[in-house]
Amino acid sequence: MVVLNKIYTRTGDKGETALGNGDRVAKYAPRVEAYGTSDELNAIVGLARQHAQGDMDAQLARIQNDLFDLGADLCRPDMDQDAQAEYPPLRMVAEQVARIEAEIDGMNANLEPLRSFILPGGSALSAYLHQCRTVARRAERLAVELSAHEQVNDQVVRYLNRLSDWFFVAARVANDGGKADVLWVPGANR
Repeated sequence: MVVLNKIYTRTGDKGETALGNGDRVAKYAPRVEAYGTSDELNAIVGLARQHAQGDMDAQLARIQNDLFDLGADLCRPDMDQDAQAEYPPLRMVAEQVARIEAEIDGMNANLEPLRSFILPGGSALSAYLHQCRTVARRAERLAVELSAHEQVNDQVVRYLNRLSDWFFVAARVANDGGKADVLWVPGANR
């Protein structure tokens, strides 16, 4: 269990932070950017939850917890040393990706197929879910970029890829099952 008695430590005052394995890196390091963006996404999910009810709120709560798991995974760069660690690091697993896929399939089964691109908006919940989608895509890009140079758990990238799709479908559900989607009209303002 995590115990935080003191919130500030002054250890980051010179622009460095500690990774989960104790290594010190610049606060702008690609790994910190990746898990920092997943934290940003988690905060926006919290805003979306202010407009969600029932199953949607419960699903968003599970996603928030998954995003903390994802951040914990990303902050531990030494995957090849997991077996020797005093405390086994928390890693994303395929079951988390499978759950997201099943939820997407369940939501999408009740939606009419799209015949146009849609604009972010409609209900407040839908607008927040579209913002979640775009930040999830940024987190995914950062994780993919990081994986080109450092070790990253494949399940992190898979989860973020599916998660942005989840937010897209959920945004349609939040717009009266897609009936209140705001459709893009190409060239409408020429």
